[in-house]
Amino acid sequence: MLQRVFPVVLLAVLSLASLAAPAIAAKPWELLIPFKRVDADAGKEYRLTENQGPWMIMASSFAGPGADQQAQNLVLELRKRYNIEAYLHRQSFDFSDPVVGLGFNRYGGPKIMRHANAAKFDEIAVLIGSFEDVSDPRLEKTLAEIKYARPDCLDISKNKTTTQRFIGLRELQRRLTPDPDKKQQGPMGNAFVTRNPLLPQEYFVPKGLDPFVENMNRDLEYSLLKNRGQYSVRVAVFRGASTMKPSEANKMPTKLEDAEMKAHELTKLLRKQGIEAYEFHDRYESIVTVGSFESIGVKQADGTTELNPAVHRLMQEYGPKQQTLPGQAGLGLVPRSLSGISFDIQPVPVEVPRSSIAAAYRPGNLLFR
Repeated sequence: MLQRVFPVVLLAVLSLASLAAPAIAAKPWELLIPFKRVDADAGKEYRLTENQGPWMIMASSFAGPGADQQAQNLVLELRKRYNIEAYLHRQSFDFSDPVVGLGFNRYGGPKIMRHANAAKFDEIAVLIGSFEDVSDPRLEKTLAEIKYARPDCLDISKNKTTTQRFIGLRELQRRLTPDPDKKQQGPMGNAFVTRNPLLPQEYFVPKGLDPFVENMNRDLEYSLLKNRGQYSVRVAVFRGASTMKPSEANKMPTKLEDAEMKAHELTKLLRKQGIEAYEFHDRYESIVTVGSFESIGVKQADGTTELNPAVHRLMQEYGPKQQTLPGQAGLGLVPRSLSGISFDIQPVPVEVPRSSIAAAYRPGNLLFR
C-alpha cells in the first residue's frame, strides 16, 4: 500500500514545486502588486498616438544632441520604476521665418522682424497617461507623483550632461523660492496637465462650462466670462499644489485658495493701471488674461498663422526679460512680475470660455432673474 501511495505523493510534491518555481524566482515586491504592470521593453519605442489621452501630463521635454536618448531613458524609467504609461512625442520648431513685430514700417504696413536666434530644432516631449477627463482622480494623483519623483536619468549630479529644457532656470527658481513645498519637488516639478496634441481641435470644443466652475466665476467683477471677445492673452497661471503625502492633504484647499487670491490680486493691480485684465478659476488652477480679440491672426497658405499685431505685442510685453543669471554665462530668461506676483514665462492666446445655453436655464440659475 505504501509503495503505491509514495509515487503519487512524490508526483504531487514535484508538481507543486514546479508551479511554485516561477513565483519564487519573481522579485518579492512583484508578488504584492495587485495591478497590471506597464510594458517597459528597452527594445521598443513608445510613440504617442491618437489612441492615448485625450488628457495627459506633460512631464518634461528635451532638445539638442542626445535628446532622443534622454527622452527614451525617461520613458523607460517611468514605465519600469514607477509603473506609469509614458510616451514620446516629437515636434519641430522653426524660428527662421519672419514674424510681425511692433509698430509699422515706412510704408504703413506691419513691421516684419526676425528672431535673434533664427534656429530650427526638434523638441521631444515625454507625455504621461491616458485620462478621459480632467476630473479623473487618477490624473491628479499621477501629477502629484510626477512632481515629486526623482528619476535617476534626470539626476544632474549623476549625469555629465542633460538636454532637459530650461532645467537650469527651473533649478535656480526652486532653490530661491521661499515655498518649502516647491523645494521638495524633483526635476519634473513643473509638470502640468495638457491634451493629446495629435487629436483634432474639434475634439476639445467646449460643450458648456462645468456648473461648479461657472458659479465660481459668474459674480466676479472682472470675470473672463464677461470678456466680449473670442480670444484673450493668458499672462499668468497659478496652480493649486499637489501632494502624495497624507499629512499634507488637508493643506490642499489652502494652496488652491492661494492661487485664486494671486490671480484676483494681479487682475486688480492690472486694472488699476488701466489694463483690460480678467481672471478665471477652475477646479485646478486660476489664470489672468489681458485683452479682448475677435481673431488671433490670419492663417497663411502654408498653414502657419500670422499673429494679430496687438496679440503679439501683449505676448512680448508680458513675456520674460533677458538678464544675467547667477552662476551662468550669458543671458537667461526671467519672468516679469508686478508687486511680487510673477507672470508666465510664455504668454499665449486662449479662447474665452462661454456659459452654455443649457446652463442658463438650469433650475436655480440666477443669470436671467
